[in-house]
Amino acid sequence: MSAAQRSRLMSRISSRNTGPELALRRMLHAAGYRYRVHGLLPARQVVQLRADHPGIALRGGKLPGSPDLVFSARRKVIFVNGCFWHGHDCPVGQRRPASNTGYWNPKLDANIARDQRNLDHLAALGWESLTLWECELKSMDNVLRRTASFLGPARILPRGATPQPPGHGVG
Repeated sequence: MSAAQRSRLMSRISSRNTGPELALRRMLHAAGYRYRVHGLLPARQVVQLRADHPGIALRGGKLPGSPDLVFSARRKVIFVNGCFWHGHDCPVGQRRPASNTGYWNPKLDANIARDQRNLDHLAALGWESLTLWECELKSMDNVLRRTASFLGPARILPRGATPQPPGHGVG
């Protein structure tokens, strides 16, 4: 593949509204969870966070790292990361390009370092985060259990669901 072909191919890879992210959003919405997307916060929360933590940038009213899903009332966020781009320990994430290593290795290492820096900033702001990997989204039942455990019970009941006593169901 020529450099121009590879460049054209790579430019078509989206960083927002990816297939795995959309699948997770549909599943969580159906389970009764409500969220904001791409790191956006309500204006009043941005003002308060900026006042309390002036050393951490909230560019454009977004949390560090622009999490894919933001649960502002719970102060929790979820990242949906591609295994290759973010260096997951699965086979896809551990495979690095064999050509042009002078470009790819520093780029992928910088992604990993930036992800950790963003997680550290979120923790300093008092936010909890969960990272879901692209390879994990093949088992949506497991993902729902994991996210429900992370988020706690949903505040809105899915259509047709009956209220359960506290501590029952996945929420």
